[in-house]
Amino acid sequence: MIRYRELKEKEIDRELFQDFIRHQDVTKCWRKVEGAWVIRDAPFVDDWSEADYQVLVSCLKNTSATGGFVYAAFCDGALKGFVSVEPGLFGTGQDYLDLSSIHISEDMRGQGIGRQLFLAAVEWARKKGAGKLYISAHSAVESQAFYRAMGCVEAMEIRQDHVEREPFDCQLECRL
Repeated sequence: MIRYRELKEKEIDRELFQDFIRHQDVTKCWRKVEGAWVIRDAPFVDDWSEADYQVLVSCLKNTSATGGFVYAAFCDGALKGFVSVEPGLFGTGQDYLDLSSIHISEDMRGQGIGRQLFLAAVEWARKKGAGKLYISAHSAVESQAFYRAMGCVEAMEIRQDHVEREPFDCQLECRL
């Protein structure tokens, strides 16, 4: 049985992720070519190093400490998915909130956990006065299929800081 709950800053540490499997075998990705989205072969293995986990822990702690949202899915007490939303509204209409991460452990994908986490993020963002969630989303075909199924479309406003950090990500938004 999957249990969902908000995470607080003090409980976010490296040990929390001991049973989390980030691994993803990517074969095809979406790329923007001459203004049009196309699928390209782009095989690689996406996995987190120890340094990546340390950055993740620091970022999630900061999100929680600054009033953002960190929500998680647990199976038998083990973390199997999480989502985070940053607290500050932005954009020309001050109507975006940034969905900064959503990840499901490889052993639990395809069971609806991502959907539940995404919907929790949407609800939290609505309560905070947002009209849209902004997502700098992995370009893997499978990842993009998930976001499209959740109603995401290409973002009307682009956050350059996200593009600079992850130039191959697709910049999306979800109207709330």
